[in-house]
Amino acid sequence: MTGQTPWKTEKWWVSHFNYLDEIRKDFTPPEKVIVHDITLRDGEQQPALVFRKEEKLSIARKLDEAGIHRIEAGMPTVSTEDKEAVKAIAHDGLSAKIFSFARCMKRDVDEALACDVDGVVMEVPASEHIIPNAYGWPIEKAIELSIESTKYAGEHGLHVTFFTIDQTRADLAWCLKLLNKVATEGHMDSLAVVDTFGVCGPQAITYLVKKIKENMKKPVEIHCHNDLGLGAANTIAAVLAGAEVIHTTVNAIGERSGNAAIEEVALALLTMYGIDLGIKYDKLLELSELVQQLSGVYMPPNKPVVGANAFRIESGIITAWWARVRDLKMPLEILPFRWDLIGQRTPQVLIGKKSGRDSVIFKAKELGLAIPDELVDKILLEVKTMSIAKKTPLTDEEFKAIVNRIKTAK
Repeated sequence: MTGQTPWKTEKWWVSHFNYLDEIRKDFTPPEKVIVHDITLRDGEQQPALVFRKEEKLSIARKLDEAGIHRIEAGMPTVSTEDKEAVKAIAHDGLSAKIFSFARCMKRDVDEALACDVDGVVMEVPASEHIIPNAYGWPIEKAIELSIESTKYAGEHGLHVTFFTIDQTRADLAWCLKLLNKVATEGHMDSLAVVDTFGVCGPQAITYLVKKIKENMKKPVEIHCHNDLGLGAANTIAAVLAGAEVIHTTVNAIGERSGNAAIEEVALALLTMYGIDLGIKYDKLLELSELVQQLSGVYMPPNKPVVGANAFRIESGIITAWWARVRDLKMPLEILPFRWDLIGQRTPQVLIGKKSGRDSVIFKAKELGLAIPDELVDKILLEVKTMSIAKKTPLTDEEFKAIVNRIKTAK
């Protein structure tokens, strides 16, 4: 394709408004964005979801195959099975850096060290209200534990990501005081800005990340939950404000309503903002399907990027569009990105209630069926009648049966 632009390439065609200077003038993304996958820890915290050791290892290998930079393999203190899984992943020879999750306690650090991980994400409550109300701790205890345990982890060679629970509902001045105290008296290689309850919007996340970066000379990681459906948007906003590491899960699984989805964040950053994460995008569907299979959490068909309906067409008018642009070899005229960019399947035309004459003609040609023009409307009427009765589209075999029956009765 000649005359390519950042918004229109051989693989995608998004809105040029995304690239207007007046929109992008305040963006300050980092030179490189690191993907820190949390599927095996926060993802598994989704109620009623359990990964066994071998399943975690299979997912970790697939994440590594997709080029994910860091894998949070689990929390060793949860169970013996989890500890063994974290250790197995750390010893599997993957290219990704392997992290574990820990409370700000020295014994949790010892568990991480026993697993031979590269780094540890260390959590502590970061709002003045959640410490006494949810944890039942005096505030001083949270500070003391943070300093003692992070220093201990750093002294033993672990990369320490300081993970601040409920930061988006914390008083900023108080939180900055806590962070600077831990950074100077304890140890902190990077700071995770955490929207624990998914209560921030993109503008607020932008503000918070910029304030943190102004006051802390540490790389910023962003961890967003999806309670109000803004996990991916908030993660993107944080990157545009300068966050260097994104915490994501496959398929947005996670605690309560889940986390930011890697497939959504990655595609949006690549196509709408020109930020290439350096991962293998064509492995995203394989990754999604493996996690669906092993988690038992199956995606709704309209799930962005990896949903079954992302490249399915039933509407008659859209089928007519697709038939035309496919023949012209211009699929992006009616699609935001090509299916093969993320390993999706070729667009599929379904036959059902919303079909039109073009749908019948298209499907007949696809199946090698000859239909006289005067029978198209009769076939279409039967297709619609059967689809309404079934409340689903028709299978190819059902469509063939209708065509043969009407041709025979002619």
